[in-house]
Amino acid sequence: MGRFQKLKEDYKGTLKSMDTEETFDLMFYRPIGYCWALIARRLGITPNVITIASIFLGVGAGVCFYFDNIWWNLLGVLLLVWADSFDSADGQLARMTKQYSRIGRILDGLSGDLWFAAIYIAICLRENVTSDFFMAHTWLIWVIAVMTGICHGIQAAMADYYRQFHLYFVKGEDGSELESAASLKEKLNSLSWSRNFWQKLVLTFYTNYTIGQEGRTPRMQQLRALLREKFNGRIPKSFREEFRARSKPLMKYTNILSFNTRTFALFAAILIFREPWLYFAFELIVLNILLVYMVIRHEKICRFFINKLQKENYHD
Repeated sequence: MGRFQKLKEDYKGTLKSMDTEETFDLMFYRPIGYCWALIARRLGITPNVITIASIFLGVGAGVCFYFDNIWWNLLGVLLLVWADSFDSADGQLARMTKQYSRIGRILDGLSGDLWFAAIYIAICLRENVTSDFFMAHTWLIWVIAVMTGICHGIQAAMADYYRQFHLYFVKGEDGSELESAASLKEKLNSLSWSRNFWQKLVLTFYTNYTIGQEGRTPRMQQLRALLREKFNGRIPKSFREEFRARSKPLMKYTNILSFNTRTFALFAAILIFREPWLYFAFELIVLNILLVYMVIRHEKICRFFINKLQKENYHD
């Protein structure tokens, strides 16, 4: 195998799954992230260090979006793109070096939340000094931002959950980060506040995060329980392939609810329309409609397979 071919195969190994990869990521962020990951591996930098660096870049982007100045805003775009290339690199480096950890997964999710928290605050402060309407109703933009932030958190959590559920059928437990609230609670109860304060604090938030995901997907949880009962973790290939075929068309919606579409809308609101509050409207209206549609579709798929499992026998 030639050097280029080996590099190409190594690059493919850093991807989660072609089923769940977004086209723009494959064209732009994944190649750049792979380069960062190669540099980090050579320098002995861990995935968590890259994630922490991305937090500073993303928060810096938020600061730049405060200014009603095209050059500051373009710098913010550059920093946010840089931050997301690091967000891609940390996962690719983890898969490249087998440095997986729950704390890394939690930190990865937290980084995006901190980016957008900074961006939301910047938009609110900017609107309160540049918009006549929001200057007269200073409280309103903050209420809208809080509502948007709550919706953003739910949208991102569900997109990630559906993606991990799909990967569970494509790659099995080793290729998925699908968690169970029951197992997390068991781990949480084994920790002591006095001896494991920070670990228990982080795990408490993550457990509640997972409980929320499970609470919004009752049919999925029913299907998971039925699969454990029937197959005890050894799901037949025929079932996995059939579920994958029905779930794969929904992956495009999880990608829309993730990062790239959000940033395209954000950049348009700030750079083209020069009305940052329009980004809040996009998340509250467009992405919430998409979220509801995605949940309904996925629950319908799970209901279909629940009925199918109760009537048929699957074999490898």
